[in-house]
Amino acid sequence: MVDLSEFESISPYTDAEAAQALSILADYPVVTEVSKYFFPDQPEDFLKNILKSIKTIDEYQILVMSKVVEWVLAHTARNFSYDGISNIDPSKKFLALSNHRDIILDPAITQLVLWRNGIPMTEIAVGDNLITSKTIEYMIRSNRMIKVMRGITARELYLSSQLLSRYIRLNITEQRSSIWLAQRQGRTKNGYDITEQGLLKMLDMSGTSDFQHNFEELNIIPMSISYEYEPCDILKARELVISRKHKYVKEKNEDLNSILTGIKQQKGNIHLNIGKPLTSEEIAAAAKCDKNDRYQLIRHAVDIRVIEGYKLWKNNYIAYDLINKSFKYSEKYSPEDMEGFVNYMSKQLDTVEPEINREDLRRIFLGIYANPVCTKELLEKERTTGGILL
Repeated sequence: MVDLSEFESISPYTDAEAAQALSILADYPVVTEVSKYFFPDQPEDFLKNILKSIKTIDEYQILVMSKVVEWVLAHTARNFSYDGISNIDPSKKFLALSNHRDIILDPAITQLVLWRNGIPMTEIAVGDNLITSKTIEYMIRSNRMIKVMRGITARELYLSSQLLSRYIRLNITEQRSSIWLAQRQGRTKNGYDITEQGLLKMLDMSGTSDFQHNFEELNIIPMSISYEYEPCDILKARELVISRKHKYVKEKNEDLNSILTGIKQQKGNIHLNIGKPLTSEEIAAAAKCDKNDRYQLIRHAVDIRVIEGYKLWKNNYIAYDLINKSFKYSEKYSPEDMEGFVNYMSKQLDTVEPEINREDLRRIFLGIYANPVCTKELLEKERTTGGILL
């Protein structure tokens, strides 16, 4: 039995803790409203009764969370697809390093794919800034959430990073649980899916051997999720415009609003790609470099897979041509597609307060959709020139 007592402050609920929390949550009035929304054909106390009966986290994920995600896909997506499931060895735990476009849906959709394929679901690293109420804490800590500390001092951050690093490594090396971790802190808001080097340094903090062994034993599998219509696109663009002038301060319940917007917003097509695990050869090549260059090569290996796995939609090509005033990708879409996207963008821009500069807002909004095309182009250029451009 692995001793996890030192990780009590960040680890998910145990089965017993989840059962108790969900039983309490069942009596909250909001549960009735949630039940009506996601289970409209059932009695209004349907979800309450399920929550009262749950004894394990697996039951909660299968009976509640998987049904909610299936509802989201059925009602807010035109089509959902995935590939690369064969890249996961079911006998080994792994660290999923994923791009991050939606607060809740990215890991939730990944869990559904794993469950559909008989692969144990992962624990999910989530910023503690999302825990704004007991309701949310009960829901997400019962869903195998690992608490990642945010908004703390440099000293506290260092100690917290050490603890998180040890917890991730222990779970994977002891074959307890796989882990889902975003490749950067917070969602990608500008369309560029780039791994933060600091995150890789955090993972290495708990290593007890040489660099190569430390990263090999994590069994890193990059993943990439692509939405035809970016969840919270206009909210992301608004935040970036404001951030250019002064520090952006989130309003009360802003994260909760982003969660609900991401769930409800129409997303068109969605695709999840599960990349190939980082190889011993790639890690060995990185180990031969100086310290910072080592992390850069690991980052680059992850980024290549994430960018390769990202599926471009018509919206991406349209935005690229609009922002560059070109017709480079005009064969990828029709005039009707162009008109539809421009109308969609105009409606989204109209939801933002008028004092925010419209041209800045439009340019950043288009960048969210166009920049994945740019990274694909950079990757192709890199292969042609042999240099590292990403």
